[in-house]
Amino acid sequence: MEELTSKQRKFLRGIAQKLDALILVGKLGVSDALVTATKDALDSHELVKVRFNDHKEEKRELIATLATRTQSQVAGMIGHVAILYREQSDPEKRKIALP
Repeated sequence: MEELTSKQRKFLRGIAQKLDALILVGKLGVSDALVTATKDALDSHELVKVRFNDHKEEKRELIATLATRTQSQVAGMIGHVAILYREQSDPEKRKIALP
């Protein structure tokens, strides 16, 4: 998986502005259930917003862990919301074409 360029991250953040957060990080932090839910969301949407309701102090470490465990990349962080991106493995199902 190639690292996203700054131009690609900016493009993905622009798309993400219109999205609602699909994943909420609560008291349990990055649990196995949260990782599974994030993987499922990435499979169907490619671009997912993750909102931190709890653990706001360690959100950078947690989002890095979540990105690693879901084989995704962090496209950006705005406040307590992170944006994860993982390209769909099936070219016919891809919804986002990176510049």
